[in-house]
Amino acid sequence: MKQSQHLPIIGWREWLTLPELGIIQVKAKIDTGARSSALHAFNIKTFDHDGIKWVRFKVHPYQRDTHQTVIAEAKLLDQRKVRSSNGQTQLRPVIKTTVKLGSKQWPIELTLTNRDAMGFRMLLGRQAVQRRFLVDSGHSFLQSSTTSHQTNDRSNQGSITPP
Repeated sequence: MKQSQHLPIIGWREWLTLPELGIIQVKAKIDTGARSSALHAFNIKTFDHDGIKWVRFKVHPYQRDTHQTVIAEAKLLDQRKVRSSNGQTQLRPVIKTTVKLGSKQWPIELTLTNRDAMGFRMLLGRQAVQRRFLVDSGHSFLQSSTTSHQTNDRSNQGSITPP
């Protein structure tokens, strides 16, 4: 607990960046009840590149907006069985990528799954936040400004392509 005195505090939801995937901003739920992190992805396809398995997928980075699409590729780290919040077990592709939250940037493992029915495009699980942040479940956007992430201001979206 002594280390916690120096950890930054984050809210139960935060704006994140996934720079290696070309995702400039995605609203994530900080979920300490989930061990792993998950990103909403669809049209997930595996392929070989120089004998190494990769995965190509599409992401709708904004809630309730299926018009903005990011196409991303990453090395396939693993396929893992993950129990979802509804109790069903799913075999999901796992990638390793960099996440940026506030002034911190670090590598995380991320499962890819269709989260269309869920409220958030991304869950940041406890493996990703442990020993890096304290979570204040009573507040939101403590490390990110909502004014700089308005859904109408998407001029800096980088690799967003039409669906």
